[in-house]
Amino acid sequence: MKICIISYDFWDYDKYIVETLCQRGIDAHHIKISTVTHSNFNERAVNALSKTFLSKNLKKEKRQKYVLDSLEKLGHQDQILVLNPDTFDIATLEKIRKYTDRLITYLYDNLERVPVEGRLHLFDKILSFDIIDVEKHGFEKITNYIYLPFTPKEQQNPQMDLFYITSYDNRRVSLIKKLAKKLLALGLKFQIMVIGKKSWKHQLTNIFIKVPENLFLIFSIKKIPHDDLPSYYKNSKVLLDLMREGQYGLSFRVFEAMSLEKKIITDNEAIKSYDFYNPNNILILNENISNLDKSFFETPYEKIPEEIYYRYTLDSWVNKVFELNNKH
Repeated sequence: MKICIISYDFWDYDKYIVETLCQRGIDAHHIKISTVTHSNFNERAVNALSKTFLSKNLKKEKRQKYVLDSLEKLGHQDQILVLNPDTFDIATLEKIRKYTDRLITYLYDNLERVPVEGRLHLFDKILSFDIIDVEKHGFEKITNYIYLPFTPKEQQNPQMDLFYITSYDNRRVSLIKKLAKKLLALGLKFQIMVIGKKSWKHQLTNIFIKVPENLFLIFSIKKIPHDDLPSYYKNSKVLLDLMREGQYGLSFRVFEAMSLEKKIITDNEAIKSYDFYNPNNILILNENISNLDKSFFETPYEKIPEEIYYRYTLDSWVNKVFELNNKH
């Protein structure tokens, strides 16, 4: 069986899908369009002018051509998975469809944030992690997945109480401000990384009070290498996960926490509806964060039953998405 994954893959999650498929003996390939960028200053300048005066994004066109050229080399695929079809115009998606018997999409973003309704008729199967979209549009519900190898808590020696890494978002930064004050008052050690544009850095000024050996704030315009993140996770007892505006599904942070047997603090109440939910392991913040207590950091993590854990593994995920059932 031949399967191709087409995605932007900014955070390097999608490569694990391809690796899992290859481990199953499937001829799988990944067309990663984020690798296609402007090669020099002149290209960037021309693209800026083109977007301004012609409403034409040359970089987007370059990426779409790269996908079609790659498919031409790979040949016909039994299945193609396109992650977030907003990356492509309809004409390109129609050409992509000609290379496969079965075209699938998984919507990482909800339709409220990224409206792509005009493209969805081209897909044979539409999956979404967003509960609202699933109920409203009849998409097939699926969560994100566990991609990290299982590492029991006994093999870790965390030095921090809480770790959080996030892209810049006004809502999240507002919550971080409240949390920082609360965590400091509780005498807990934590580390927060905010990734964003340089122009946003000044907005973080005066939000955090620097306390040696207690609070570490890092603002960066460069993302942290994906392969480095597990070491940060393992060095903390608890991981923090805050929703962005309009989010209703579960982020990858939840599944990263599961694979490393970490407790998680979140403001996503939807997590209560999942079979792995355990209030001993998962704290859902109330509006004023008054339920954040030091005892949550002190009680031991309770292991998730093996059969429940497997449902969220990448091995289980590819079975559902590609309907493998050992057909390969």
